[in-house]
Amino acid sequence: MVFEGKVVEKCAAEFVGTFLLVFTVGCNVLSGNPVWGGVSIACSLMVSIYALAQTSGANFNPAVSVALGLANKAFDEGEQWMQVGIYCCVQMLAALVAAFCYGFLYQDNFNLGPTTRYHWWQAMLCEFLYTSMLCFVVLNVATAKKEDWRKTHEGSKGNQYFGLAIGFVIVAGAYGPGAVSGGCFNPAVAFGIDSSSIQKGFGWCLVYTVFELLGAGLAVVLFKLVRPEENQAEGTPLPAVQYKDELVAEFIGTFMLVLTVGMNVLVESKAAAFSIAACLMCMIYAIGDISGGHFNPAVTVACFARGVTDKNKALAYIGTQLIAGFAGALACALVHGGSTFPIGPGPGFNWGSVAVAEIVFTFVLCFVVLCVATVKNQPAQELTGFIIGACVTVGGLAIGKISGGSLNPAVSFGIAGARVLFGGSFFKGVIYMVFEVIGGLLAAGVFKIVYPKEHAGAGDESRPIAKNERA
Repeated sequence: MVFEGKVVEKCAAEFVGTFLLVFTVGCNVLSGNPVWGGVSIACSLMVSIYALAQTSGANFNPAVSVALGLANKAFDEGEQWMQVGIYCCVQMLAALVAAFCYGFLYQDNFNLGPTTRYHWWQAMLCEFLYTSMLCFVVLNVATAKKEDWRKTHEGSKGNQYFGLAIGFVIVAGAYGPGAVSGGCFNPAVAFGIDSSSIQKGFGWCLVYTVFELLGAGLAVVLFKLVRPEENQAEGTPLPAVQYKDELVAEFIGTFMLVLTVGMNVLVESKAAAFSIAACLMCMIYAIGDISGGHFNPAVTVACFARGVTDKNKALAYIGTQLIAGFAGALACALVHGGSTFPIGPGPGFNWGSVAVAEIVFTFVLCFVVLCVATVKNQPAQELTGFIIGACVTVGGLAIGKISGGSLNPAVSFGIAGARVLFGGSFFKGVIYMVFEVIGGLLAAGVFKIVYPKEHAGAGDESRPIAKNERA
C-alpha cells in the first residue's frame, strides 16, 4: 500500500505540526497574551502548513482529517479511513505531549471549558461554526478540483496563499468566539488541554470534540454545495459557475463576516479590526473564485457602477448579502443570550463625523477592490484577498471610535435588524447604509478617472471582479 511506505514521514510531520500548534496555544495562554495570542497561534499553524504540507498534507487537526476523509480528499484511495484514524491518533498524542511540555515549562496549566458567564451550548455553537469555517477554508483552498485542473492544464503549482488562508481562520475565531469557548476548533487541542489539567477536572474535551466534528461535517456539505463539480467523476471537465452557486457563496461569506463582527464587538475584543479583516480575507480566498467574493452591498454597488456586474446579479447579490447579514447578527445574538449592540456615533462624535468616516473608508475598501481585483493586469493576484482584507484593518482601527467602522451595508443592516428585535432602532442602520453606498459609488467614479481604459466599453481591457470561471 502507498501509505505504508510513507507512514513514518507522514506521522512525523503530523506530530511536529500538531505539537508546535498546541505548545504555542499553551504558552500564549499561560503567559497572559490576550491581544496577540491569536495571531501567534495562527502564525504557528500557517508556518507549519507551509513547512510540512508536502509531506503529510499538514492537517494538525482531527476535525480537518475527518473533513478530508468525508470529502474523499488528500488520502490514498482505498486507505483513506485508515489514514484518518492514524492521523487522528498521532495528532492527539502530539497534543498530549505538547500540553505536558508547556505545563512543565510554566509549572502551571489551565482547564478547558466555556468561559465565565457563558453556558455550554453557547460555547459549543462557537466551536461548531468556526471549526466549520476552518474546515471549509481548507477544503476550498487546498483540495478543490479547480486546483487540480490548473496543475494539469496550466502547469500551475497551485495557489500560494493556502497556508495564509487556513492559518488566519484562527485570527478570525480566536478573539470573538474565543472569548466564549476558548477558541479550540481542534479536538487535539481540546484533548491536550483537558488531559494535562486532569486534576482540575476532565470531560469537556469530549463535548468539544463532538461539536467540532459536527462542524467538519457541515463544512463538507457546504463545500459540495458551492462546488457541485466535486461530485463528478474524475477527468470530467469543470463546469462554468452556476448562478445559485454564486448566491450560496455570497451568503456563506457574508454570514461569517457579520457573525465575526458581532462576536468581536460584544466581547469588546482588542483585536476586532484584525479579526474581522482576517475573516474577510479567508472567505475571499476560499470562495472568491465562485462569486467574486463581494460579501458587501457597497462593493457590489461599486462593481455595478464600474460596469463589471450587471443589474440583475447586483440586485440578487445585495438581497442575499442583506439576508445573510441579518442571519449572522441573529446567530451572534443567540450565542450571547440575546445581547446585541447599538449602531451610531461614538462618544464625543456626531452624525457628521459618522458620515465622513463611513464614506471615506468604505470608499477605501471599494476602491481597492476595484483596483486590485477587476483590472486586466492584477497587481498581485495571490495577495488579492490579503490586500482587500487589510482595508478592514485600516478602517476599523482608524474610525472604530467614531462610527464603529462598519464599511458594509450588510453589517449595518444585520446589526440594526437584530437590534430591532430587542427594542432598538432600525433607522440608524439605514443612515449607515446610505453613507456606505455613497462610498461605493464614489469609488467607482474615482476608479474611472484613475483607470479610464478599464471601464466598461473599453473592449477587452475590462474584466469581471475575481475571475470566477472554474475552468
